[in-house]
Amino acid sequence: MRWIVRVGVALAILVLLAFGLLAIVPSDRIAQVVSTQFEAMTGRKLEVAGEIRPRLWPSLGVTTGPVSIANAEWAESDQPLFRAENLSVDVNLGALLGGEVKILGLAADRPEINLERSRDGKANWDFAAGLPSDGTGVGAVPPPATGFTLDEGAIRGGTIRFDDRQSGRRIALDEVDARLSIPDFSGPFRLAATALSGGQKVALDLSGDVFSAFAMGRVVPIKVSLTAGGSKLGFEGRGGYAPLAAEGALVADLPDLPALGRLFGASLSRPSPGLGHDRLQASGQLTLDGSGRAFLRQATLAADANELKGDLDLTPGEARPKLKAQLTAGPISLNTGSAGGTGGGAGGGAGGGMQAEGWPEDVIDVSALGVMDAEVALTAPSVDLGVLKLGPTRALITVERSRAVFDFREAQAYGGRITGDFVVNGRGGLSVGGRLNLAGLQTQPLFADLVGWDRLVSTGDLELEFLGVGNSIAAIMKSLKGKGAITLGKGELRGLDIAGMLRTLDAGYVGEGQKTIFDGLAGTFAMEGGVLTNSDLKLVAPYLTAAGAGRIGLGERTLDYRLRPTALAAADGTGGVMVPLLITGPWAKPRFRLDLESIAREKMEAEAKAAAERLKAEAKAAEAAAKAELERRLKEELGVEVAPDDSLGAAAKRRATKALEDEARRALEEILGGN
Repeated sequence: MRWIVRVGVALAILVLLAFGLLAIVPSDRIAQVVSTQFEAMTGRKLEVAGEIRPRLWPSLGVTTGPVSIANAEWAESDQPLFRAENLSVDVNLGALLGGEVKILGLAADRPEINLERSRDGKANWDFAAGLPSDGTGVGAVPPPATGFTLDEGAIRGGTIRFDDRQSGRRIALDEVDARLSIPDFSGPFRLAATALSGGQKVALDLSGDVFSAFAMGRVVPIKVSLTAGGSKLGFEGRGGYAPLAAEGALVADLPDLPALGRLFGASLSRPSPGLGHDRLQASGQLTLDGSGRAFLRQATLAADANELKGDLDLTPGEARPKLKAQLTAGPISLNTGSAGGTGGGAGGGAGGGMQAEGWPEDVIDVSALGVMDAEVALTAPSVDLGVLKLGPTRALITVERSRAVFDFREAQAYGGRITGDFVVNGRGGLSVGGRLNLAGLQTQPLFADLVGWDRLVSTGDLELEFLGVGNSIAAIMKSLKGKGAITLGKGELRGLDIAGMLRTLDAGYVGEGQKTIFDGLAGTFAMEGGVLTNSDLKLVAPYLTAAGAGRIGLGERTLDYRLRPTALAAADGTGGVMVPLLITGPWAKPRFRLDLESIAREKMEAEAKAAAERLKAEAKAAEAAAKAELERRLKEELGVEVAPDDSLGAAAKRRATKALEDEARRALEEILGGN
């Protein structure tokens, strides 16, 4: 800012010089002299077009035609740094004759200011780069100690463009009206400005002490108020700009984040309900240390009905800033109520639960995850997520490149505890996933909150690993994949009497007053494409056992499950009646049907198998009887003994071989005896 002030002073002095030369030199010659002197002072070319006109009344002054200041040589923009339709300067004649520069008025009509920062950090408004390094250039800009006053400096109908190629931000302000008052060079000053940013009004009110020190970038007492749309920032304390440093009280009321984001060249969206949709406020002691780091101590943050207290540190990064915070909250509620009505609630109660026709399809905006990285330690006595309620909770929340990880260090819920992590990934779309262990949780309130289903009453453990992709709850549920396992202890399944169905072969044992009491339930499952499959469900009850297998459409909210209950008839669990129970249809209106056809089919298949076994056994018995008869005849008629491990053919072959041998022996003996 000190160079901007110096340039303003240089312009005023040069215009006064032009006024003094008007009497003896033509206006075009004056413009050339002024341009030459300005370039010598700043290293930039100044062009003054049109006639330079003096004024003697009501105050001594000069009005120029169109004025422009050249941009830096390295600038990528082809626009000048400054351009105005005219420049008007009024001075105090008495003070001027006494050697003091007292500017009564300095005004520019419809100026265009084009600011630019290069990728390597150079600023086009830094005129020092255009001057000799030893500062000996002819007509060098007067040092800040050169006193002057300014009753009123004004910009009317101006535009400001700032292209920060280092960070990629672009700031655009239109219809800029500004008033700067410096009644005493070493005393207080005030700047008041209004403009339009993205069509919305912004306003700045800056006041401070010791302008001479502030113009050099030094820290002085200041008070700042900034309004952008419906958002307002206030600061009171001490601050300077070269480098940017401050220490004091900050108060921020931010109901309109998009407007504030446009002002600073960032894309900010309105937070979701519970995260600051209707109320977003911050206060505390702010410290900017001059290196780009910011510290907010004794901070109080309010987001809708939620309040948090603690300390926050914001440090610059290569791609984005990083926030570190230690926060302690009161009860946190993110229960937005957006899932209510008939649009497909995500949970129970007003959300519609099992009775809803589908999942919410509202687009989930997580663009805020890309604004900064973060590492936040959070402690809260309770957390209401809308579809899940937690008790005392300690969590570490980390955000890196639009990916947030919630690491549950401690989370009590539903009489048990939850450990693991939950991930929200906003890189190139939205995906959610995690690995969670739920130990000792009460199933009735858990499933009532998750899906509005309160008929399973038990306590148990659940292991879950999942991943879902999509920009809405509906899309995520339809894409879910993963795996898990559930183990429950004693409990009851309300609204369904399985034993009654088996006893009467009547599927009507459904509804209020019906229940199945069990001693345990366990199973594993897999998820793919929003469909949960299970093939090993086991249920053990006092009077029955059951095995289950089937599919649950998590995305489409459908059921296609087959339960095979067996009513026990003996103490050892054998016998009894088994009737498959089919559970099909949408969650909202499931259908229960006893699969009597399969019983008949299975009975026929069993009878056919038994008949085949009987025929096989009869054939084997007949074969054994025939073999025994043949052995008897071989023994009685031929004298052949069949060993237990020998075959009839082998025994007959051995008997025939022995008979031949005996016959050959007798023939040989007769021949030898005859000789």
